[in-house]
Amino acid sequence: MISYFIEFTFLALLIIGLTAFLGPITNGIGEKLFSRRKDVNYFVKQSAKTQTGWRPVGGRKK
Repeated sequence: MISYFIEFTFLALLIIGLTAFLGPITNGIGEKLFSRRKDVNYFVKQSAKTQTGWRPVGGRKK
């Protein structure tokens, strides 16, 4: 009976572990295969380009 619970626990941990890591693994594979190789800082650069000439707002004046 104890061996049944040990096997059940092992199987449950295996299924939970596979479920937990299957999403990130397939996401990584998908990004490697289907990404368009854009610059990592593309959105940061675009935001900085949009904000050129803006006045700073808020905060304390020194």
